[in-house]
Amino acid sequence: MCRHGKGFHMDQDFYCLHSEMCKTLANEKRQRILGALRTSELSVSRIVEATGMSQANASQHLSILRSKGVVKARREGNKVFYSITNPKIIQAFDLISEVMQEVLADQSHMIDDVIEHPIDPT
Repeated sequence: MCRHGKGFHMDQDFYCLHSEMCKTLANEKRQRILGALRTSELSVSRIVEATGMSQANASQHLSILRSKGVVKARREGNKVFYSITNPKIIQAFDLISEVMQEVLADQSHMIDDVIEHPIDPT
């Protein structure tokens, strides 16, 4: 949690909130949940099935995502359905995935270059 001294600092407060959102999303299990929810609303049991997590673990992470405004819940009878609150979350998720793929491809090319053109130690 971000804490500042007296006064309001727009930039500090914004970046603090931004950092908190990034921390919320920077968890492999929460990313699996987002991946499961990317196209449709799902019940907790379907999220558990899609992610391979236990119900208790999925519920814990869903609670965190809900408290940070990333997902919303809807109750229907004895079932709770979750969905992503804003499609831009998936767009950001996809953008980061694209960057990761590009970085990994660049690293792979660098390794290939080293293998093809080893440095002569003499």
